[in-house]
Amino acid sequence: MDVAAYMAELGQQARAAAREVARSTTAVRNQALLATARALSAARAELVRANQKDLENGRANGLDDAMLDRLELTEARIDTMIEGLQQVAGLPDPVGEITDMTYRPSGIQVGKMRVPLGVIGIIYESRPNVTVEAASLCLKSGNATILRGGSEAIHSNQAIAACLATGLAEAGLPETAVQVVATTDRAAVGELITMPQYVDVIVPRGGKGLIERISRDARVPVIKHLDGVCHVYVDSHADPEKALKVAVNAKTHRYGTCNTMETLLVDEEIADDLLPLLAQEFVAKGVELRGCERTRAVLPDVIAATEEDWHAEYLAPILAVRVVAGLDAAIDHINRYSSQHTESIITENYTRARRFLTEVDSSSVMVNASTRFADGFEYGLGAEIGISTDKLHARGPVGLEGLTSQKYVVFGDGHIRT
Repeated sequence: MDVAAYMAELGQQARAAAREVARSTTAVRNQALLATARALSAARAELVRANQKDLENGRANGLDDAMLDRLELTEARIDTMIEGLQQVAGLPDPVGEITDMTYRPSGIQVGKMRVPLGVIGIIYESRPNVTVEAASLCLKSGNATILRGGSEAIHSNQAIAACLATGLAEAGLPETAVQVVATTDRAAVGELITMPQYVDVIVPRGGKGLIERISRDARVPVIKHLDGVCHVYVDSHADPEKALKVAVNAKTHRYGTCNTMETLLVDEEIADDLLPLLAQEFVAKGVELRGCERTRAVLPDVIAATEEDWHAEYLAPILAVRVVAGLDAAIDHINRYSSQHTESIITENYTRARRFLTEVDSSSVMVNASTRFADGFEYGLGAEIGISTDKLHARGPVGLEGLTSQKYVVFGDGHIRT
């Protein structure tokens, strides 16, 4: 296969389809989503057969149990994909919304209209259900999309693509509005991220290595985050019961997510009393603690933390703990070591909470809440395409609105500028 020519063809088709999708109605796009849900339900046997091929190839290629679990399409996961399509169809459509209308002294009215981005390229690994999630969000927000899943899920993704094509056709939309790359050649990724004439934005979903490569080599704007080095700071004015509950949940609710706490900061005024209680909870759940000198003075059995621990995204039952000299020191530590994903302060002091919200430079900043809430569903977005730690366009969980932009609209009645 001539990969460059193939990807250029996908790009041309996506650009043409994007115009069709952008001018379609909400009802038509919802019809495509619901028709896809029905097609998935009808194709359960085909989906499972295709997925079995991927699982067999994965075992032959030495994929570990965790990767195989992410790859597997069970009946329950097919049900979840169907439910996800139905939920996205029920979400409010941001496209065409006009806001901030004002009259100018000249008599014209000026406002902003929300519009699709155009063509969105999404690069992801392992989980075939991402194919449905990504396609549904792009379609609902009026965009066309090119999806490049991991080579380990090629058969599953192609089976899902057939269902998406059925749904689009039933709604009268071009099947090329959602295209799943049919080659496992890695050169396809290189082409996709260097086609600004066809692709408006790239969204990588995967490991740090993948996202670093995309960020380095792309000639198309990228919505991304690299790490989830999230912090919880327990202030000297914290309620101890809240601190215990929030800190334990932020770390142990799930270990392998980007919004899991990786560093716990404790004010030195309460460290002697609070650290033993925290350690008891974490040790009971099998969490390894790595602490600074001040932490180890209170908890001698804790492993000594190194400089690398303050930068670490463990994605495992390991937690770095540091005792800090108050709010200023906590903010300094976070702004130095954070990946600008999610941070939380536990405090009953309103003034300190406000300072934390103002001075911590991350995409989500919380007061008396677990970092695990940094999620599109929990934020009321209905669903998300990913988390962005960028500062331009979208920041934090990226839902339907994050897959759109705004343009100025002007209303006049024969007005001319003088």
